[in-house]
Amino acid sequence: MKKNALILAVLVGVISSSNAMAQNAPPAPCGPKADLSDEFSSNVAAASRCFEIRMYTVDKTRIGTGDFVGDIDMLHQRFREEEIAIFEKHGAEIVGAFQSLDNSDTLVWMLAYRNRAHRQEVWQGFLGDPAWTALLAKYNVPITAEVFMLSASDYSAMQ
Repeated sequence: MKKNALILAVLVGVISSSNAMAQNAPPAPCGPKADLSDEFSSNVAAASRCFEIRMYTVDKTRIGTGDFVGDIDMLHQRFREEEIAIFEKHGAEIVGAFQSLDNSDTLVWMLAYRNRAHRQEVWQGFLGDPAWTALLAKYNVPITAEVFMLSASDYSAMQ
């Protein structure tokens, strides 16, 4: 219960962008108060990390087209088998991974980074990692992604 409260506390942080990865636009800054514009910084913790919530929904219309295979179980297996470990190897903290109870085809996960620049470093390392390339070839599940960048509020237990 306490862990759920911590995650909810982060969720009330400042959402600075949505769907940025899906739209190929760089996400807005996230992390410590000093890294943010006046518009977003007034309620943010001075030492906040950069948090990212990613919601992956299996796109059933693309299964069987091209190299796409699999379903939500295969997507969870990809994370279980190695995806989380690859992200951790490159410096991300995986706060949690969740099965959505609103949509059985959606996996939700949350990552934490020191700041926005650290996020960029992690993703560069992850995307260039041969282990990721091999894992994606093995579990090439078609997904749509929703991405939310957050900074912890100044009263959040998780920063």
